Amino acid sequence: MRSWILALLLMAANGAIAQQSVVPLWPEGVPNAKPNPGPEHADGERLSNISQPTLTVYPAAIDRPSGTAVIICPGGSYEFLSNTREGQQYAQWLSSLGVTAFVLKYRVSDYGHPAPLQDVLRAIRLVRSQAARYGVAPDRIGIMGSSAGGHLAASASTLFNHPAGRTGGQLDAVSARPDFAILMYPVITMEAPAVHEGSRHALLGASPSPALVQLMSVEKQVSPATPPTLLFHSQDDGLVPVDNSIMYFQALTRARVPAEMMIFEHGGHGMGMSTGHGTATNWPRRAEDWLRGRKLIP
Repeated sequence: MRSWILALLLMAANGAIAQQSVVPLWPEGVPNAKPNPGPEHADGERLSNISQPTLTVYPAAIDRPSGTAVIICPGGSYEFLSNTREGQQYAQWLSSLGVTAFVLKYRVSDYGHPAPLQDVLRAIRLVRSQAARYGVAPDRIGIMGSSAGGHLAASASTLFNHPAGRTGGQLDAVSARPDFAILMYPVITMEAPAVHEGSRHALLGASPSPALVQLMSVEKQVSPATPPTLLFHSQDDGLVPVDNSIMYFQALTRARVPAEMMIFEHGGHGMGMSTGHGTATNWPRRAEDWLRGRKLIP
């Protein structure tokens, strides 16, 4: 059994997982809120019709926390959130490493752009503004995302100063730049031929302007200020082509941003932390090595 699975079992036995708490992202009122959004939908692990974004906090589960925080963006094609496999399970794993993890519940296709960007940048600003409360360092706040959540994490990494991510609140004055990023089989581009059409339609609508398509093709938004990034993808991903990670890595390299990319032969799409994916199953260990190499965990 893998070491990270053992760690999660030990956390559950010690009751560490139960310490989580939920924090509203917009206590003063959600920007551009819909008047009658209806109830949130929970179908198994999937969440949809989200109108009240939140952060679920998973404190570090060891005696000497690292002071590092990670905000997690679950995937789901911008139509729903894969909250368990690409949210809770990542948070539990990071917590076992001494990282304080936050699972972001963000608005999706019911709102479309720029709501997800506003939510993720608000989450970073909120955690940074309350770093002392959570026992984390304000310069050790990372972002992690899978699939469409990877696109959102990459958007935060490149568009952290964009006006579309501001709402006029006091927290707009707080930096929304993540200090590092981990992207799992991410959607990156909104342009053919590598685009994931479902994510593009859910986020940008049926007929987005060329300017909006270019803006949200985040490989075009990379700059030297983009944070150090770790990417994982599988060559046999039949949903989000591996070209997405490759073009983002190339953009990072051109901008001289520290980056590392691991492409596995097998793994498909949406592997999360499940087993049975050959060498791709070991990605959490590779991620631990990267975090340790950057001195983000002990």
